[in-house]
Amino acid sequence: MGIQLNTEFYNLIGQSEGILQVFDLVERAADSDSTVILSGESGTGKELIARALHHNSRRQSKGFVPVNCGAIPSELLESELFGHEKGAFTGAMQARIGRMELADNGTLFLDEIGDMPLTLQVKLLRVLAEGEIDRVGGNKPIKINVRFITATHCNLEEAIAAGKFREDLFYRLNVIPIVIPPLRERKSDIPLLVSHYLKHFNTLKGKSITGISDAAMEILCNYQWPGNIRELANFMERMVVLSTDPLLTPRDLPDKVMSNVPKETWEPLVQAETNETPAEYIRKTRGHAHYIGMPEEGINLKQMVEEFEKELIIEALEKTNGVKNQAATLLGLNRTTLVEKLKKMKIHRP
Repeated sequence: MGIQLNTEFYNLIGQSEGILQVFDLVERAADSDSTVILSGESGTGKELIARALHHNSRRQSKGFVPVNCGAIPSELLESELFGHEKGAFTGAMQARIGRMELADNGTLFLDEIGDMPLTLQVKLLRVLAEGEIDRVGGNKPIKINVRFITATHCNLEEAIAAGKFREDLFYRLNVIPIVIPPLRERKSDIPLLVSHYLKHFNTLKGKSITGISDAAMEILCNYQWPGNIRELANFMERMVVLSTDPLLTPRDLPDKVMSNVPKETWEPLVQAETNETPAEYIRKTRGHAHYIGMPEEGINLKQMVEEFEKELIIEALEKTNGVKNQAATLLGLNRTTLVEKLKKMKIHRP
């Protein structure tokens, strides 16, 4: 691989066929000035790929200037991109250089290009065609030399059909299209990403989590990841911060993960990993026996069973910070069954 995959600005991680195809396109397109359009779901790492294109190009010593077209109000976006002259509008007390001028001889990354207003699409088309801009309120064109990389999570061809995006601009931008696959199609990359974020957040948060159990990793690999890599990073940060044990296990997984993975998928994994039932596991971690022999006067079996069951449920809730899905996992119950027992026994979240 001829491109640099890891710098202080980005980490390109993966070995799946889909992401290796992306890396190959990055390697071949990086050192050209051709316009690139990146498409993929939110959270797939489009800006990381854009940074890799810039830092592996001859423009790497110049600026990489990102602009999120969907995050800036439309009435401010023109000034943000093109700059303005003094007195161009109320409040313009002095001239201001826009992002396009700041990116001169470097790279301008226009994220969520599909959200750009049609009026600005016309101006952008002229920049691509002529290589010059007009500041708001200015009357003198300014030459710029910028490499454009754009990104979108929406289907621009559908936006064209709906009259929300200019077809001529689309063809100007769509010189080298790169489609970034969602994480659910990159399952072989999940262990690599988990390892990366585990090390990252250990360092960042001053923790010393040693690893993640096979059962927990298998559950993560079977999750669909609607938020893609961004969601995985958030989950890893949460688990590293909240875990009290050196090894991450299924009980550390977020409630959202456990609720979206079929019970028949994770239950045998937990059983095989501990070689104990969830109830046995909880009893062992309590550090004492629950039954010490039959007293001479006998026992109330029903009452003792109920008390033992209540104690196990409370312990499971304590271990999972009150997350019912995870508590149900430890107890070998369906979540709905646990909720019914909580109501019946009048147990509140600890």
